[in-house]
Amino acid sequence: MAEQVGETRAELSARLNWLRAAVLGANDGVVSTAGIVTGVAGAAGSRTALLAAGVAGLLAGAMSMAVGEYVSVSTQRDTERAALEKEQRELTEDPEGELDELTDYYRDSGLAAGLAREVAAALTERDALAAHAQTELGIDPEALTNPWEAALASAAAFTLGALVPLLAVMLPPESWRLGVTVAAVVLALTLSGWTSARLGGAGPGRAVVRNVAGGLLAMAVTYSGGVLLDYVTG
Repeated sequence: MAEQVGETRAELSARLNWLRAAVLGANDGVVSTAGIVTGVAGAAGSRTALLAAGVAGLLAGAMSMAVGEYVSVSTQRDTERAALEKEQRELTEDPEGELDELTDYYRDSGLAAGLAREVAAALTERDALAAHAQTELGIDPEALTNPWEAALASAAAFTLGALVPLLAVMLPPESWRLGVTVAAVVLALTLSGWTSARLGGAGPGRAVVRNVAGGLLAMAVTYSGGVLLDYVTG
């Protein structure tokens, strides 16, 4: 039963981390692509120019997210593996000392000395590396981060987020495209802000306001830049 609970917690932790990365990737896709297409719209760009800029931003952003996430998670995984290898060497070279160390951990956590020793011995006999890795390092040897999964999830989330402003600016008539894009972006950012706050166990109000305000500011800046560029070069 204890093993099943541990596995469930590990799976839940991995799922929450994946969801947070996906929400952040989608949020980046919405804001960055919205900034690109509104900037081109402000410069009175044609539908072809909007499509080209939007697709280029989508592809570049998705690849950037994927590569960045892959490098970051690979570094984390390498660090975790190095820590596990060090812990395994210590267990091989000084098993009694490591058992004492684990006993001290459980005694400091509130267990009586005898019970702490009994728990440490039982866990060591079952899986010494897992016991020490989880208590001392906070690492589950069976649930190391996967850089490929993280990269693909980030790229997919960014792409889905980027499609919101891209479709919003491309589908409606020219006179409506800016208003529709702003409305679609506000709705998408509200959803992503609410989702990220709920995943983190926080109230959604402030997260939604920050998210929407940041997106609107980005669009305002890029749109103003596009208008100014059109005026200067017009």
